Amino acid sequence: MKSVQNTHNNADFDDLHNALLMIVATFNRPQRDELLIKASSIQLDRALFPLLIQIGRFGPIGVVELAERVGRDYTTVSRQVAKLEELALAQRQKNVKDKRINEAVITAAGKAMTDKIDAARAQIYQTVFAHWQSEERAELARLLPKFVGDFTAIDRGTTAD
Repeated sequence: MKSVQNTHNNADFDDLHNALLMIVATFNRPQRDELLIKASSIQLDRALFPLLIQIGRFGPIGVVELAERVGRDYTTVSRQVAKLEELALAQRQKNVKDKRINEAVITAAGKAMTDKIDAARAQIYQTVFAHWQSEERAELARLLPKFVGDFTAIDRGTTAD
């Protein structure tokens, strides 16, 4: 990683890091998934919930990558994807470029379920952002992807543009 001049206040970084940890903890709480499952009036095992969301948002997605995203081991995720297949919410396919890679893709029934979840999530966000100015929401929406892009560029050993 290249050296950059330390022109930022480390206390600001600590505050930012603490806020990010709080966001991650909030999103990772099992109660959050249960709330969305209930609010969207769906029947789904809570353990399968984050997998369905990730497959719906980022699929087709390799099972190894999916396991990394949800912080579970590959064999557990593979079994859970099989359960999603049994429920007709996802299916597995071979990667077009590399047949060794098994990918999960969402089915029409899975998409219908994630649409209900998205609607319930939108209601929660309406409440969260009710007192925010539209400019503040737009600024957050602009800055978060920029931060993620720059941060993940470090993992790839590149520089984000």
